[in-house]
Amino acid sequence: MIVAKNKIDLVLFNELKDECLQYINLLSRFENDNLTDDQAEEILGEMMGFLTHLNAHSGLLKEEIEE
Repeated sequence: MIVAKNKIDLVLFNELKDECLQYINLLSRFENDNLTDDQAEEILGEMMGFLTHLNAHSGLLKEEIEE
């Protein structure tokens, strides 16, 4: 179990966890062989958005941990 230094850490951990789970869900959907090109493009677009969020959340969390 991760012990957060403060409530900000706890919020960041939870947000990062949620973003990871949503990304994994999208990745699972993308691996479906029966996707149309439009569906694949939509999922890839959503994945790019989540990657941006993951990058931001992990950067903020890294800063908090390093303090």
